[in-house]
Amino acid sequence: MDAAPDAVQRETIAPQSTESSLGTSAMMRRDRASAALGMVVEHTEPGSAIVSMLIRDDMLNGFDVTHGGMIFSLADTAFAIACNDSHHVTLAAGADISFLKPATLGQTLTATAVLRTKSGRSGLYDVRVTDEHNVPVAEFRGRSRTTNLATPTRAHN
Repeated sequence: MDAAPDAVQRETIAPQSTESSLGTSAMMRRDRASAALGMVVEHTEPGSAIVSMLIRDDMLNGFDVTHGGMIFSLADTAFAIACNDSHHVTLAAGADISFLKPATLGQTLTATAVLRTKSGRSGLYDVRVTDEHNVPVAEFRGRSRTTNLATPTRAHN
């Protein structure tokens, strides 16, 4: 199956990368938080994104399961990519997450974000986080708001 013309395939998030590509690549090149967590953009196209992350030891909580904030961050990054497909900055207006199953060291989690509806400057997105066996780990719902701010053009130093 051929990818959509606006699709971007597997790209490790690297804040100082100089490669150019469509969609949200500029935003992700400046995203130091997602890069520090080792997130990989597997696929993007307008209104959707797939991002993965390998669970490391420093991502575990006191019970030796993945800290919920790490799972939320993965879902939030996929959400950010899916809703930033224009030349104006779109930010989260709010988000909720339900944790369904714990994840552990060495697992690869994948967040798949999909636009559900958009009205004017507001959007609603669902993000499913799964483990390497496609078993749901969390469900995230993000609410977006497109601003009048232009996408920054400067690279992070």
